[in-house]
Amino acid sequence: MKFKRTRKYIAVLVVSILFFSPILSAAVEVAPKITDREIVERLVGLEKGQEAIIRELDKQFEAIDKRFEAIDKRFDVIDKRFDAVDKRVDKQFEAVDIQFNRMHQLILGILGAFVALSVGTIGFALWDRRTMVRPFEVKITAIENEISTHRDKLHALIEAFRSLGQTDKKAAEILKRFNLL
Repeated sequence: MKFKRTRKYIAVLVVSILFFSPILSAAVEVAPKITDREIVERLVGLEKGQEAIIRELDKQFEAIDKRFEAIDKRFDVIDKRFDAVDKRVDKQFEAVDIQFNRMHQLILGILGAFVALSVGTIGFALWDRRTMVRPFEVKITAIENEISTHRDKLHALIEAFRSLGQTDKKAAEILKRFNLL
């Protein structure tokens, strides 16, 4: 793992510190003479102590690794929760989008119906106007044709009434009322 290499460096550092610390202390103080056997016994004791320290460090690093694994698991759980929330939000946005599209289509339908009703009403009004005016146009055209064919007779009649109006006062008054005299 990651920490094995660092543990080795720490172990080497501790061993070197423990190994060289007697040399530094020897520079300050004169130690009594020690036999080779005592030196070997102390070195064995130091090695056992170093091994115990290394084992203790290994245990602590393993505990730290377990804690990191637990933290990773917690982050995985949190990631899953975020994914679930994202899915819910996506579903809600899809639902809102569907509702928006439905509202848009409903508004377009209502607008289309309004336009159709307006066009229908205007069309009906124009059709009704034409059908109502057409009989009057036919009658007026017939009257105009009749007047144009009898125009000479009408002028002759008016001239006859004017000449009558010169002799008859009642006829003169009637012609003046209608602005014919």
